Amino acid sequence: MASNMRGLTQFIADIRASRVRELEEKRINKEMANIRKKFKDAGLTSTQRKKYVAKIIFTYILGYKVDIGHMEAVNLISSSKYSEKQIGYLAVTLLMHENSDFLRLVVNSIRKDLEAHSEINNCLALHAIANVGGEEMAESLAPDVHRLLISPTSQSFVKKKAALTLLRLYRKHPTVIPAAEWALRIVSIMDDPDLGVVICVTSLVLALAQDHLDAYSICYQKAVDRLHRLIIDHEYPAEYLYYKVPTPWLQVKLLRLLQYYPPSEDATLSAALQRVLQAIFQASSEPIRNVQHNNAQNAILFEAIGLAIHLDPKSPLVGSATVLLAQFILSKETNVRYLGLDTLAHLAARADSLEQIKRHQKTILLSLRDKDISVRRRALDLLYSMCDVDNAELIVGELLRYLKVADYGLREEMVLKIAISTEKFATSYKWYVDTILQLISTAGDHVGDEVWYRVIQIVTNTEDLQEYAAKVCFEHLKNPTCHESLIKIGGYILGEYGHIIANEPGYSPFEQFQLLQAKANFCSAATRALLLSTYLKWVNVFPEIKPHLVQVFERYSHVLDSELQQRACEYYAIASRPEEDELLQNICEEMPPFPARESTLLARLNKKQGDTEDKRTWVIGGKEANEELDSKKKAGKRATLEGPGSKAGDILSDLQGLDLSAPNGAQANGETPAPAPSVQITTSPNIERWYERLTYTSEALLYEDVQIQIGYKSEFHGHLGRVALYFGNKLSAPLESFTATIDVPDPEALSVVFAKIPPSTVTPRLQTQQVLNVECKNVFTSPPILRISYLAGALQTINIRLPIVITKFLEPVKLAPSEFFERWKLIGGPPREVQEVFTINLLSGVVDTERQKKVIEGSRFLLLPEVDPNQVNCVGAGVLHMSTGGKVGCLLRVEPSAAAKLCRITVRSTSEVVASEVVKLLKKPLGSDASSVPR
Repeated sequence: MASNMRGLTQFIADIRASRVRELEEKRINKEMANIRKKFKDAGLTSTQRKKYVAKIIFTYILGYKVDIGHMEAVNLISSSKYSEKQIGYLAVTLLMHENSDFLRLVVNSIRKDLEAHSEINNCLALHAIANVGGEEMAESLAPDVHRLLISPTSQSFVKKKAALTLLRLYRKHPTVIPAAEWALRIVSIMDDPDLGVVICVTSLVLALAQDHLDAYSICYQKAVDRLHRLIIDHEYPAEYLYYKVPTPWLQVKLLRLLQYYPPSEDATLSAALQRVLQAIFQASSEPIRNVQHNNAQNAILFEAIGLAIHLDPKSPLVGSATVLLAQFILSKETNVRYLGLDTLAHLAARADSLEQIKRHQKTILLSLRDKDISVRRRALDLLYSMCDVDNAELIVGELLRYLKVADYGLREEMVLKIAISTEKFATSYKWYVDTILQLISTAGDHVGDEVWYRVIQIVTNTEDLQEYAAKVCFEHLKNPTCHESLIKIGGYILGEYGHIIANEPGYSPFEQFQLLQAKANFCSAATRALLLSTYLKWVNVFPEIKPHLVQVFERYSHVLDSELQQRACEYYAIASRPEEDELLQNICEEMPPFPARESTLLARLNKKQGDTEDKRTWVIGGKEANEELDSKKKAGKRATLEGPGSKAGDILSDLQGLDLSAPNGAQANGETPAPAPSVQITTSPNIERWYERLTYTSEALLYEDVQIQIGYKSEFHGHLGRVALYFGNKLSAPLESFTATIDVPDPEALSVVFAKIPPSTVTPRLQTQQVLNVECKNVFTSPPILRISYLAGALQTINIRLPIVITKFLEPVKLAPSEFFERWKLIGGPPREVQEVFTINLLSGVVDTERQKKVIEGSRFLLLPEVDPNQVNCVGAGVLHMSTGGKVGCLLRVEPSAAAKLCRITVRSTSEVVASEVVKLLKKPLGSDASSVPR
């Protein structure tokens, strides 16, 4: 190969030997001319084509514009030789952009390489898709990439590249990937035995789950199980031990993934997760071996602290984490200080009390002057989040002092946060006005109009503040240099309330006029237009300076600006009317209080993160902002933070609810993700019969097909129960990525959890047992659903109902006939009585009494043979036990008729829901034929 590429070697040597750029360009132009000539030769061999394309690639890498070789690169991709195919793919990824027309010519060749049985060709194609990845290419090839990822015959390194290629495509073109449709199959690969594959797939799941939480909810159990196996059980290959830390990259991704989901109600998962977090915290106290070990340990620790805060901010783990974070913000390492401040801001966003954070307030304030701007930004976020009524004046004062020397890239954000904190936690109106005016004086260029609008609104709506505001604005306008926003505030407030202070020394009407007029010449047209409106107001309240004001109107009626000219002419005409004319008084009436308005700051404050950055699970701004956001997410409403209305005596308004870390995508725009599709129950005649039989028996078959068999065994006492499920593998190969979860339609009424996390593999020809802990809290009508998925060549999913019904929590009750009838009458008729008549099957022409008794006793009623003299009829009694709903009595009477082939069932209960549910559960078993139930 070296001899064949001798021309390329010589070309590179000539380029390197060129001492000046002119000689280099001359050599390249000569070579490009030669290549153009060669490409026109019909007898060009593939080897020569490869060599010339390689020269073109080298020229492009040097920074020269290249406009030839595209078709030759396309032809090289179709070659069967690896060296030629490699150069072809390299040229395509370098020379073609995602919108290039030439890409349409290579799509079929790339698809062919994806479908090939050569792993090398697969990888070359995946590299090209990931590097170029236009929308048209993504639409065409994403299914093929997905097929490579889920294929059981794909090698581990191909799966890794396929997962990262899908991640790249999703980040660039999220609408092209049917993420929800592929959810179960992608998540199942998180159980792959190769940890390299798991890391890549977890990166993909982490990106997909952020936008499709419901569809990828099964990954929560997978993540907890993998963390437990890594940290507690130490199940990992030796090559994934990085400086005594097992695969830290995977741990960090899994811990972050768990933060996107609410804390699990499954006690088993919660307990396993607590053990994992405790182990991570304990490992952080180990002595540091070297820098790499320290970095890996800290990366895991910070994510673990974030997860602990997310799960329960009041937990002892978070308390100990606060002590660690206080040490981190004093660290000499910039990265550690940054992460410490960021995690403290997370804690401030979730914690009920800020006292633990306030202890380190001096250190945090010092971080504002850190040498690294990213640390200073995080310190600003933390100070904003920990600000409250007690420390607002201190924090805002420090921020105002720092604002004078702050970086220009940080000032706008600081201004907005100071404005929010000042209004939200103001202890007095005077302090609020002083602070905002000082803010405008210090950083007026970075203060948006929204801030001074809000000052005007508060002053207008607060009568007690108007005199003070007028005096303060007057004093600020005396400064030689005044920002234009301050002139606008002064112009508006003096125009509305200048008459209140006009009789005091130093605030005469003429002095007010002189002060504003002196500033007007240096203002924009919009500000001068506002001042003209102020002068019109003064014409009404200060007749002594009317000639001066009319003179100003007359002068401005000749300016070139059309807005100023029109306004001056109209005001001049109004001011020239007789004094007794009511028109002037009506026009110049005092402004009424402002109505409630939505925040206009939020659009400016929402910061979009990078396309590849993970979204935050919390927002900067304290617990109140996060609770408001969470409540709107739960309600499915648009997640825009609106401030309360403005009222006299209430300064908390539309500046509240700052969200500086709102991500891009659905959440940032307030969109709610599409609801997950309802669970599709697996049905068949046999499944229905197995389920029906288990409603009145404690042990039997629950499900069976050619691959798997599920046995069921249960015991119940009062409101508690235990269910054992036996998963048997009927195949000669293992069931991999085995996942079993329970969906409870009404978790407030029924709790069903696994005693331990189900194993991810079921051994061939063997079975594994899983125990469920059951608790009845209140009346429920829908049984829980067992969801099973596993890999047996392809992904298999089974969703079946568990026969955990309300009658399982009945306890038999012995009653004498007199007691029975007394309670029967006491309960009374409808709605507490439910009665139905249904057809029954006869056994040799007579009623199958034994079967009916078996069904009633299996439904946990005690038969009372003494109550009804007719031996064919059945009477029973039981008490339903619930942990929160108490006890509910239930009486039953079954009256079959062989002649009519009918049966009447009557149930009376102190709960009409229970009565109806019992009838529904017993009617079908009593009416079915015993021979129809499979054994």
